[in-house]
Amino acid sequence: MKYYLVAGEASGDLHGANLIKALKAEDEGAVFRYFGGDKMQAEGGELVKHYADMAFMGFTEVVMNLPTIFKNLKACKNDILAWQPDVLILIDFPGFNLKIAQFAKENNIKVCYYISPKVWAWNQKRVLKIKRVVDKMFCILPFEVDFYAKWGMNVDYVGNPLLDEIAQFTPDQNFRATHKIGDKKIIALLPGSRKQEIERLLPVMLSITENYPDYIFAIAAAPTFSEDYYSQFTQGKAVKLLFGNTYNLLQNAHVAIVASGTATLETALFKVPQVVVYRGGTISIAIARMLVKIKFISLVNLIVNRKIVTELIQEDCNSAKMNAEVLEILNGDGRAEMLRNYDDLLDLMGKPGASEKTALLIKGFLTTA
Repeated sequence: MKYYLVAGEASGDLHGANLIKALKAEDEGAVFRYFGGDKMQAEGGELVKHYADMAFMGFTEVVMNLPTIFKNLKACKNDILAWQPDVLILIDFPGFNLKIAQFAKENNIKVCYYISPKVWAWNQKRVLKIKRVVDKMFCILPFEVDFYAKWGMNVDYVGNPLLDEIAQFTPDQNFRATHKIGDKKIIALLPGSRKQEIERLLPVMLSITENYPDYIFAIAAAPTFSEDYYSQFTQGKAVKLLFGNTYNLLQNAHVAIVASGTATLETALFKVPQVVVYRGGTISIAIARMLVKIKFISLVNLIVNRKIVTELIQEDCNSAKMNAEVLEILNGDGRAEMLRNYDDLLDLMGKPGASEKTALLIKGFLTTA
């Protein structure tokens, strides 16, 4: 069968790659075409557009880049129509993908959605549109099943694909030696993979490095940027820059400062105590505060529905508060308490196998539809 996937950011590329691998195991005749990234391309198929040209963060950033977004939407629609896939598989990225879903539905193309849009966070009435344009929804957060049920929509909870990725990970036993870290404890910095995130968060993260001379600071660098790009922030700072080594970094980290997003959950699954940080554009944040209806921004806190990790948002994302939270983890009771709470998170998350389960459900849907 012909599978067309659309992923618009780094996390979607990761999950898309695992899903392609699982679909190949279920369907020997599978052919793939997609908007995605390097990880998906490594699994085979045809990469039409890289997510690096698609991901824009925040309300104002989206408005500023509308011509590019419309161009990408048109290109995606035309390519889907020309290729005529058996199924369209959309991965998160709702601002773009829900428009593609509607287009596909209008053209009688079956639509599966893997990793639900965060409709529970704001404008919940979007579920009504999802019911119209999506044939099958596969969720990766346990509370989403009950949320959709309240709107009369049956969805499948398939587990979380991060559990798959971590289960497949083999730690590098020479990591510390290779990067000349020695026995020092590591404070990991995960400033995100998008340009706006990095430029808003990395400088404030790096502002506290001088306070911890007995620790090694290491940045999980996004592969879409160069060492020269990061040097504008790291110049004069005692910090390691690590590309393609996020899981080895988390495997060895003592504490982490993490941009809100998928990485907060990855950090928790590696049982690394963390501080979650977020900064957006002033207008974007003002709009979000009016619209968003959730108590937390980090996936860790959202899944357990209580505060496990501290979230430093916008004006609270400053050197003083960041430093205080890191000190609490290093010297106070924060570390032990957070690790105990992570056990509750792991219980809720379940077992690995999300990609395989999703692939089976997609195949079953296509053979019975």
